[in-house]
Amino acid sequence: MGLYDIFDISGSAMSAQSIRLNTTASNIANADSVASSTEETYRARHPVFRAVLNGINSGVKNDSPVAGVQVAGIIESKAEPVARYQPDNPLADENGYVYAPNVNVVEEMANMISASRAYQSNVQVANLTKSLLTKTLSLGK
Repeated sequence: MGLYDIFDISGSAMSAQSIRLNTTASNIANADSVASSTEETYRARHPVFRAVLNGINSGVKNDSPVAGVQVAGIIESKAEPVARYQPDNPLADENGYVYAPNVNVVEEMANMISASRAYQSNVQVANLTKSLLTKTLSLGK
């Protein structure tokens, strides 16, 4: 693994954290929405990450990144929606209930802060690597 591979690693991590931020923002945006049935109710979504380790030990170089992180998918929460008794709501079912998403806003805000800090850390890694490469190139002058 060379010094330039660090850009691939931190870039893939920034891309993954960006997806994490977007799904968290989507969860927060839909936290107050309601529906008339559990099937129609928004469910919290969370990205699943996977480590990429291509050719690290074998020395084989291919077109894919040497190392980094990928988003394996985005899953929906299996938790049941919250039933609220609101018979005056136009979306209420025949029993007077509306169903709210299973989104915990406090947990989502903590997740957003964590993703933001991880993104920021990877930006700093890329900037430090760029600085080290620039200083290395200037040694030959």
